[in-house]
Amino acid sequence: MTKVICSEDCGNAPKKALLKEVHIALAENDAAFILENVTDDIRWNIIGDKLIQGKSAVAEAIEKMKDEKAEELTINNIITHGKTAAVDGSTKLASGKTVAFCDVYGFDGHGKNAKIKEMTSYVIALVT
Repeated sequence: MTKVICSEDCGNAPKKALLKEVHIALAENDAAFILENVTDDIRWNIIGDKLIQGKSAVAEAIEKMKDEKAEELTINNIITHGKTAAVDGSTKLASGKTVAFCDVYGFDGHGKNAKIKEMTSYVIALVT
């Protein structure tokens, strides 16, 4: 199980809570949780690496990430406004490598039950 470091937020921010859980699911390779919270036509652009389009492609990408076990996930900020959001933090992997990330999200609506339609990820390996 991944150790999660994230400051508590007010309980009246459903998208913030969802994004915290999405990042935990990414750290723990929980494809089922992620897939139930994205649209069928999800578009995930990992800047400088690859563009992933569609639920099945996202499932394949998460499967490939299983080799990199996350020991610790630190979420510094979760910012939401309307149909957009951003999350930044870092992940310490079992291999000893640490990566910093900033993910920008687009939702398919404004409501609290909106699904993630677009993800743009900026990932940088940190020198330790």
